[in-house]
Amino acid sequence: MPERIPVAVLASDPILREGAIGQLRRYPEIDLREESGPGTVALLVGDVLDETALTRLRRLVRSEGARAVLVVGSLRESELLDVIECGVGAIVWRHEATSTRLVQAVLAAARGDGDLPADLLGRLINQVGTLHRSAAGRPGGPSSGLTPREVDVLRLVAEGLDTGEIAGKLSYSERTVKNVIHGLTTRLHLRNRAHAVAHALREGYI
Repeated sequence: MPERIPVAVLASDPILREGAIGQLRRYPEIDLREESGPGTVALLVGDVLDETALTRLRRLVRSEGARAVLVVGSLRESELLDVIECGVGAIVWRHEATSTRLVQAVLAAARGDGDLPADLLGRLINQVGTLHRSAAGRPGGPSSGLTPREVDVLRLVAEGLDTGEIAGKLSYSERTVKNVIHGLTTRLHLRNRAHAVAHALREGYI
């Protein structure tokens, strides 16, 4: 049996918390924990993302070393980049939060992959494109220094492809794809694939 994924469900509303736990409990690959920590997938459930929840997300990822999945009813445009840049790789709309969808997001987060709803990815691309256009008049070129190979990989990540599919498209091994992503996220101090895509969009590479 493959290694089980430790998951901590966090919610200020106990009904939401118990509902998510009930959805995940039936999956043997999920190891439900009371507390989050290094290597844990923290599933944060709420109706809206307020400042308290955003602060909690930052602490989970940056201080505790958890991988975060956000299950939320809605997100304002102003919150979208904040969520990605604080280290959330997977987002699920509450109205789409079936047990299958939750497990898919947890598995993606555990692998370090991004998992965003299609409509949210479109909004992210539009928002970052607007930011990039507004900064186009500034002197100097992109500062992130992405290589053509890194850009190729990130374009496919942005399209929702997983490691194996990216390897197939680019005729690389899966190890090479993982090494490319690990190298650029480490060099540029990015927290996960979704953050790397947001960075590449902001810098105009995608």
